[in-house]
Amino acid sequence: MKIALVHDWLPFMGGAENVLANMVEVFPDAPIYTTVYNKNRIRGVIKDADIRTTHLQKKKEVKNHRKLFPYMPTAMESLDLNGYDVVLSSSSSVGKCVITNPDTLHICYCHTPMRYAWEFQKNYIGALKGKGSFKNKLKAYLMTFMRVWDYSNSARVDVFVANSVNVAKRIKKHYKRDNIFVIRPPVRCNLFNISEEDGDFFLCVSRLQEYKRVDIAVEACTKLNVPLVVIGDGPEREKIEKIAGPNVKFLGRVSDDEMKEYYSKCKAFLFPGEEDYGITPLEAQASGRPVIAYGKGGALETVVADKTGVFFDKPNADSLIEAIKKFDTMTFDKQELRAHAMEFDESVFRDKLERFVKEQYEQFQKNKLDGIEVYE
Repeated sequence: MKIALVHDWLPFMGGAENVLANMVEVFPDAPIYTTVYNKNRIRGVIKDADIRTTHLQKKKEVKNHRKLFPYMPTAMESLDLNGYDVVLSSSSSVGKCVITNPDTLHICYCHTPMRYAWEFQKNYIGALKGKGSFKNKLKAYLMTFMRVWDYSNSARVDVFVANSVNVAKRIKKHYKRDNIFVIRPPVRCNLFNISEEDGDFFLCVSRLQEYKRVDIAVEACTKLNVPLVVIGDGPEREKIEKIAGPNVKFLGRVSDDEMKEYYSKCKAFLFPGEEDYGITPLEAQASGRPVIAYGKGGALETVVADKTGVFFDKPNADSLIEAIKKFDTMTFDKQELRAHAMEFDESVFRDKLERFVKEQYEQFQKNKLDGIEVYE
């Protein structure tokens, strides 16, 4: 069985790239097809993989891959994937639009339908009023085109695998698919450990983007005057720092060892945004630390209410404050928290993925002539 891996883009390492790394571990001989990549910012097994880019890769380093987005669909469509038995795409955007032949099974591991094209578009292009409204309206028209394009190319996928039930519901809604599988993303549990030292600070690890709602965590901890450590960087940092009290520390990007230490010693991990899935709450639980999360989206699938964490029901600081006060009256078992995270470990993901691809290819081989009849 000859397999090719496809990924939207590889400018840096993130959650989706960790999934791709595990795909490489399962299928080490499979090349990776992607639009562009930055070799110096990629690590682990991906760095040593056979990476094949599109014509958009003009230089070794791509400073801003988002500027190339309008050209990515046609770039992906230009890839020659003939000769493969299975194409396994890892996609939240353009990766699933690759063209395969009738004898090739295309399985898409979908991190999410395009967030900026569907119901989350307002989080990305803002309100269509006031200053710059013409530009925003132009973006809105572009998003209409993207929705049509995204829906039409979803038909190129033979089998969709969602990273969560939350995302599976979105695939069902936007792509009108009925048969969707769920294989939850891997957590590198072996990177995290339980510490006997208990800190007095809350922790937030996130890219500082508007939809991540780190501002809620900062505002709540500022009002309560409790220590908060924020790890991560992004375009909202300056704005969020302005509302922060002296009890909030912004560390920006830190090393893996530093992050592991903060995870293992925090009082609790704060997860204030609505995510498609979200790996960081599981990393905290792998470190024996409970989670205080907004009770929507992927967190509902990774945090067990009153057992591995606490939920708040409204996306504002006051609701989070109430959850923190509830949390302060509770106790959690560190070993129980880690045991829950181990259910999502990389080893579990790899075993499921390998079995799934083999089963689906066998089924594809049996069924590929279904519905075709030679009329005599």
